[in-house]
Amino acid sequence: MSKPRRDKQPEFRPGTWLLGTGPESDIAICTRVRLARNLQDFPFSPRLDEAEAHELYRFVTQRLQKPGLPEALTVLDLQPVEELERTVLVERHLISRELAGSKKPSGVAVDLEESVAVMINEEDHLRVQVFAPGLQPEAAWRRAERLDDALIARLPMAWSEEFGFLTSCPTNTGTGLRLSVMLHLPGLVWSEEIDKATNVAQKIHLAVRGLYGEGSRALGDFYQVSNQVTLGRDETTIQSEVLLAVGRIVQWEREVRSALLRGSARVKTLDRVHRALGTLERAQILTSEEALGCLSAVRFGIEENLLDGFEIPAVNRALLLSQPGHLQRHSKELLKPDERDQRRAQLLREVLGCQR
Repeated sequence: MSKPRRDKQPEFRPGTWLLGTGPESDIAICTRVRLARNLQDFPFSPRLDEAEAHELYRFVTQRLQKPGLPEALTVLDLQPVEELERTVLVERHLISRELAGSKKPSGVAVDLEESVAVMINEEDHLRVQVFAPGLQPEAAWRRAERLDDALIARLPMAWSEEFGFLTSCPTNTGTGLRLSVMLHLPGLVWSEEIDKATNVAQKIHLAVRGLYGEGSRALGDFYQVSNQVTLGRDETTIQSEVLLAVGRIVQWEREVRSALLRGSARVKTLDRVHRALGTLERAQILTSEEALGCLSAVRFGIEENLLDGFEIPAVNRALLLSQPGHLQRHSKELLKPDERDQRRAQLLREVLGCQR
């Protein structure tokens, strides 16, 4: 097996959600707070006509660009943005797939570190997102709360004394708060206990979704765990419930990992990790799904000290660059699916420092 070399492109910035730092970062990749907000005197987004959507977008962006917000945000108008760049924004978790496919006036306001993103004219008029690396629900909430208070001071939000914040989807009504944690759970997947963990989470009213949220699959053993109920629960209760449940899943994952590294299971685990590395080193064709699966195993190997000479930042870089949008932007050309698979195999060897 060839020797790894250092990643020579440190200028790459993965975004806050993939920094690989923070509490419990070996398992908890990132914490996200998302607030759903709508404006008074405008129909909800699904019922906005073209003129109303233009007016709403103009009204919101004007107020976002005024000085005084606790976050320095730059507004990106999505209408002139090409499909490839929209895909890149989805892969960086700055916009949703729904917003990427929208034809109406829409945009996103982002800070320099990509730790804050405010989507405009998605399912709700505003979707405020704050990211923190690792397991940091309280820190992410404090930052989101400051921004939310500032937005409420300059935008007339749709609010009901009986129901709280009014939203397009009734499941978001109330606080409008979705607190989610992205988890890397190869231990639970490999030991075939992930369905059990998912069922436990769902029984206590938590949603378990894939890498890109609702409707997506859990590629690369990544799962997003979030609250399902927003009405009748305050923000502190939601934080406590999610933190308690995620803490249990993290502990469960640690216990399973420990079991996978003992006795006869250790040989199978080592084989799985090194087979994944061998595929990344030698494969000439790699699909997105296969690449994420191999990178997940390598990440596990690094975290559990089964591999020498590789570092998590290089794996995080590879995770992002293996995605279709980033892959094509890095290649500076639009590629057919089979061309992407060939280029992906080559690029991941370069990123991980695997000399053939």
